Amino acid sequence: MTRTRLRGDRGSTLPIYIWLTGILLFAAFAFFAFAQAASARNGAQSAADAAALAAAQDARDELMDGLEGAIGVDDDWLDWLDGDGFEGAGAAAAAGELAAQNDSTVTGFAPYAVAGYPGYQVEIRTNYTVGDSIIPGTEGMHATADAVAVIKPRCDFDLPDDPEDAVELDCDGEPVDIDPEDFDVDDLPDASVLFSVHLAE
Repeated sequence: MTRTRLRGDRGSTLPIYIWLTGILLFAAFAFFAFAQAASARNGAQSAADAAALAAAQDARDELMDGLEGAIGVDDDWLDWLDGDGFEGAGAAAAAGELAAQNDSTVTGFAPYAVAGYPGYQVEIRTNYTVGDSIIPGTEGMHATADAVAVIKPRCDFDLPDDPEDAVELDCDGEPVDIDPEDFDVDDLPDASVLFSVHLAE
């Protein structure tokens, strides 16, 4: 009688064990699917950030070229330090190049100002998909993301009485002296001293 009961208990626990094992396996596969989606999303956001920064950095380079050409030639050369004298001719191409390097494609691109600072908003879509998982449709799902990067002038200065007078810039505590009457391109510091480029929060 006892042996028969033990065998019956063992027989009744087997379906429960199989059922619990199935639940654990399903949970593991579901967790893996969400991890796949999160990884794709993170990759998309990194690509969007890089593309937006590339666009803003290209515009900053254009600002530097304009400033270099205006000092000693244009009486309003200090206007370039406001950070809004660029056309952004190469910004979209720069964003597309960085997106491609991150296996993504730019799907939206536009000038975008934040708190008065000029910049760009970039939207991307990954060329790769989330991948196969237990969630239907993920094998063809692409991750998307967007980012905004802005250009912020870093220098304060007093306007000279004469546009040809030397000017001392205070660029976040770093002094930069520019004399339009005796200017050399090497007198200008790195672009990052005059303008910061960062992602908008």
